[in-house]
Amino acid sequence: MKRPVLDGIEYDYVFDVDIGDGEPIRKLPHNRSDNPYDTADKWLLKENLPLSYRQQIVEFILQNTGQKDFTPDPAFRDPFTGSSAYVPGEYSKSATVAKPAFKHIPKKGMLVFDIAQFDGILKKITELNSALHSDQEKKHLALSELEISRLGALVKVLKDTSHYHSSKLADSDIAVLLSAIKSWPTTMIFPVIDTLRMVVLHPDGATLFLKHVEAENDTLMEIIKRVTENPSLPANLLTSIRLVTNLFKKSSFFNWLQRHRVEVLDAFSSCYSSPNKNLQLSYSTLILNYAVLLIDKKDQEGQSQVLSAALEIAEEENLEVDSKFRVLVAIGSLMLDGLVKRIALDFDVDNIAKAAKTSKDAKIVEVGTDIELLTKAS
Repeated sequence: MKRPVLDGIEYDYVFDVDIGDGEPIRKLPHNRSDNPYDTADKWLLKENLPLSYRQQIVEFILQNTGQKDFTPDPAFRDPFTGSSAYVPGEYSKSATVAKPAFKHIPKKGMLVFDIAQFDGILKKITELNSALHSDQEKKHLALSELEISRLGALVKVLKDTSHYHSSKLADSDIAVLLSAIKSWPTTMIFPVIDTLRMVVLHPDGATLFLKHVEAENDTLMEIIKRVTENPSLPANLLTSIRLVTNLFKKSSFFNWLQRHRVEVLDAFSSCYSSPNKNLQLSYSTLILNYAVLLIDKKDQEGQSQVLSAALEIAEEENLEVDSKFRVLVAIGSLMLDGLVKRIALDFDVDNIAKAAKTSKDAKIVEVGTDIELLTKAS
């Protein structure tokens, strides 16, 4: 039988998962050789879903792959619920052998924002375009009927993730998006940026966008400067910070992201103190991705900047739980694998660890324990 494909990769299984609340169906990939707990952890982080769903997802995988003869492993403690968990027999032995000292660090791989309400985005662009068309002074900025139609075709390709390995996008469609972002009134550009956020997750879309970014005027820096000018609009900030965060999925953008880290982090630095929880989470995700990238690049100066930003965020009292978790994981990863452990110790990271251990949230307590272990290690 032909194996199912997701994002250009073949798997033994690709399940449809309905999480309710009117949310779109999510795709859950799994291979028979994978540990269901690893699959669940990676998927929940990727989908930005509560880690408390972990046990439910593991049982879903086991039942739907025919592994029904699993038994509780008494040595296993679920890091998110505190209870013992079910594991398939073949994993029981390894679960009790030489467990790693750290539960949540170091972080490997990048996190992206890859869920989009495409129909709503397209509807909003069409509405705003109609408003421009009916304004005599701004009529010349409106997209033509053909261009709107082309955007519909673009969205159709973006929706079909199972063919990302073979589908293509037209450079002219990317150019239309970039032209609208550059010329439309600032209050209107957020759904266009949101479309571009999804374009860069498409292999061909990322390649085409990179050509525009590498042009002399650097389109991406222009977008960032435009949306972060005062007065900044939350919708613009949210869509653009997620656009930048999604670039971490493509290694072809790593050099740009490393080169512009100071400007990028400074441009979005107001997000972590925003009352908007989505902005907080997006900025924390950006910080975590930068930590992973700069550890890999052995960029000590860059790591110092990211660590400084993460330590500042970690001390924010009104930070949403998942946002705090991600910056703490960034701090721990930088201390463990990076070149800046001494700097963290000099900035009293042990106080941040102690504060985390008093949290009511299990995963915050655990990553706080990870960091505390690091402060005590020589």
